[in-house]
Amino acid sequence: MTDMKSNVGVILFAHGSRDPLWRLPIDAVAQEMTRQWPALTVACAFLELTTPDLPTTVEALMMQGKSHLRIVPMFLGVGRHAREDLPQLVADLIEAYPQVAFEMLPAIGEHPAMTQLMAQIAAGQPSKQ
Repeated sequence: MTDMKSNVGVILFAHGSRDPLWRLPIDAVAQEMTRQWPALTVACAFLELTTPDLPTTVEALMMQGKSHLRIVPMFLGVGRHAREDLPQLVADLIEAYPQVAFEMLPAIGEHPAMTQLMAQIAAGQPSKQ
């Protein structure tokens, strides 16, 4: 269940790209979350090549009074970025902002529901919603 407490913010964290259209699916996820859960604060952050970066997003959410930040790596697999770069970024943020509770979820592609959904899409089967 998604936490709707007013002090919680969700950060969708993705790689980034020089192509400005690359971010549209990540932005669409954030917009859908806001549509489904209007009380939930959702923001996007990117590792490189796209703004805003994670520290900028964290600071913006802190300015909105968020003290519990849930970081969702929007990666299908766990490569170097999810395994090394993101944990180091979060460790740096924990050190810089000890007053904030950081919660890092596993990469989105590791979630069983995502595996099932991708299999349904690839098989041309309708969603079971």
